[in-house]
Amino acid sequence: MSQTDSPLVSPQWVAQQLGSPDLAILDASWHLPTAGRNPRTEFAQGHIPGAVFFDIDAISDPTSGLPHMLPDAQSFAKAMGALGVSDSMTVVVYDSLGLFSAPRAWWSLQTFGARKLYVLDGGLPAWRAAGLPIESGEAEPEPAIFNAQLNSGAVASIEDVAAALKNHTAQVADARSAERFSGAAPEPRPGLPSGHMPGARNLPIGKLIANGRMKPPADLLAAFHEAGLDPDAPIITSCGSGVTAAVINFALACAGKPAPRLYDGSWTQWASTPNAPIEPAP
Repeated sequence: MSQTDSPLVSPQWVAQQLGSPDLAILDASWHLPTAGRNPRTEFAQGHIPGAVFFDIDAISDPTSGLPHMLPDAQSFAKAMGALGVSDSMTVVVYDSLGLFSAPRAWWSLQTFGARKLYVLDGGLPAWRAAGLPIESGEAEPEPAIFNAQLNSGAVASIEDVAAALKNHTAQVADARSAERFSGAAPEPRPGLPSGHMPGARNLPIGKLIANGRMKPPADLLAAFHEAGLDPDAPIITSCGSGVTAAVINFALACAGKPAPRLYDGSWTQWASTPNAPIEPAP
């Protein structure tokens, strides 16, 4: 199978690989709680041929009180094996919005040891726009073996974030909208205050994406600098619940910059933790 240096691949590149036994295609579509959309139902209605559905909510730690936190390595390995994905396969991830939740699955797979990983540029909309085939129905993958090993250095805890903000050892990049970051708009999760961690920088994913596609590396780096972030220095990414934070991780990968850590609990954990500082004060 042909490989490419960029973590982004085109619909045409994916179409040329269809049918390869070494290829796994994952639909990692996910929507905010307020969207009123069911990605699993939409997957059954139409997906890239041979794709399987990567359920961000289900492939998570069920013991955590937080949404879609990373599971342990054994649980992740079992989930990937059931989807027919091995750690040695070439994996392409996409979502139904273009580029929104696919980077979360990309980051999860990378964190557990997958290395030949790509994201479909423009996602399912770009695939459809290219006139490429669509398949319906449920997937029936052949079981595989995924040897999962957690890279704990890719994940930041709430203690890591608090220490980074206090000691200025890492920058915190928040992917939520400017309105949620400033406290002007409510959070999509009931009862959760909006606002931000003192010292965090706001880098909404809309600054990194245009028409469902990742912007060119020069534009990505400009967006980091405009947000007051140094892409060459340590960064911890955050968002509402750890999904779109991975868009920042993926943007840095596309720009050839060092990998940041992702704060898996993100704003949902921070804002619901007693005495965690919030600006502006709720």
